[in-house]
Amino acid sequence: MARHAGQQDHTGVEPYWELTFDADGDVDTAQREELLSGAERERVTDLLVFAHGWNNEQRDARRLYERFFAPCQAMSGARVRLGYVGVLWPAIRFADEPIPDFPPSAATPAAAPPGEPVLDEVTREALARAFPEHHAELDRIAELLAEHSDVPSRLYEFGRLVRDLVSLRESHPARHFGEDTGAGEPAMLTDDAIEVCEMFAAVLDTEGAPELFGRLRKRLWNGAHELLRQGTYYAMKRRAGAIGQLGLGPAIGLLARDVPTVRVHLIGHSFGARLVSYALRGMPADVRTVKSTTLLQGAFSHYAFADRLPQDATRGGALHGIQRRIDGPLISCYSRHDDALGKLYPLASKLAGDSTSFLNLWERWGAIGYDGIQAVDGTQRITLGHAVPTTGCVSVDAAAVVRRGGPPSGAHSDICHQELARVVFTAGRIASA
Repeated sequence: MARHAGQQDHTGVEPYWELTFDADGDVDTAQREELLSGAERERVTDLLVFAHGWNNEQRDARRLYERFFAPCQAMSGARVRLGYVGVLWPAIRFADEPIPDFPPSAATPAAAPPGEPVLDEVTREALARAFPEHHAELDRIAELLAEHSDVPSRLYEFGRLVRDLVSLRESHPARHFGEDTGAGEPAMLTDDAIEVCEMFAAVLDTEGAPELFGRLRKRLWNGAHELLRQGTYYAMKRRAGAIGQLGLGPAIGLLARDVPTVRVHLIGHSFGARLVSYALRGMPADVRTVKSTTLLQGAFSHYAFADRLPQDATRGGALHGIQRRIDGPLISCYSRHDDALGKLYPLASKLAGDSTSFLNLWERWGAIGYDGIQAVDGTQRITLGHAVPTTGCVSVDAAAVVRRGGPPSGAHSDICHQELARVVFTAGRIASA
């Protein structure tokens, strides 16, 4: 098996390589060179490149790759020599989020009890790794969540700290990689902090009981905790775009140059779906190595690939036309059971100054992993199990299998299904007859 020097973990499939990127999109060059030389040496015909979404540990990503890749060899055609690449990038997962390949009931022991608006130790450590220059801000955020004061100034302070945590300097190369359909910051980071916390709390509150005075304070701080989560995920969404365009895209370009016969199939989950999509934009324009791209519960705008936005015909999505760089189909697998994308994503994505009402919030700010690709002419829509087109944009309703999970994510991480792997193989024309 192709391994990076000193690496102890493995996925159980081979030949397998890893590409590790830092937050700015810089790749581990030794790993990249191993991939370039190894793909040629192993005579790989088809390379499956998978980018994970939120997680805190590389072993969790490897476990996801092992589970998803497990049925692949049996699906491949007789003349296919598969190779596997696991993309590792600095994402973050809150301790109450399910891990792909874990049953929904598997809880992190150090996580706070459900509904407690505190910053548990596991999440605190993950945030410190994701934002290493903001230890003081994180300490204060933890203090405020533990205190959950009813003094309004404390919530306003909390909102400022979250904004400072995820902000980038004007000259930072990744500053504008969070924009899929428009320029500007999310309203959750600029609007009145108390109103934002109330909005998130209302979405999270599923009990339906009227709030008494004693519970109102906790309810607002539950909303504040969600503001921290969504603010952090905005930073991760931005990071995924930067790593895709500045890191993975150029790496695919080098692969196309050195091993031009290899057919690449990109796969991404959640923000990893955004990462592989932005990799298409980062490839040299003449590269035709990518034969399919499959997005699993993609956590970015359903209008990202649109030539013209429904709300503004003078502009397109940030990735408009990029799907034409694929020598094959762009597949978006989506599920209506994904609460993370269906309920919270539109609220967190709405830009400051936008006048969208709550009644049509989803239409404008919806996620591609909840209702598929929107506003792209010719997009085909099918249900899981039907023949997958091998050209153009295709939205695949995967709700039949992507359905397990609990709050706050719903089915967002329920992606390890043979049916979804078969979508990749059919789309990429690598399945056995």
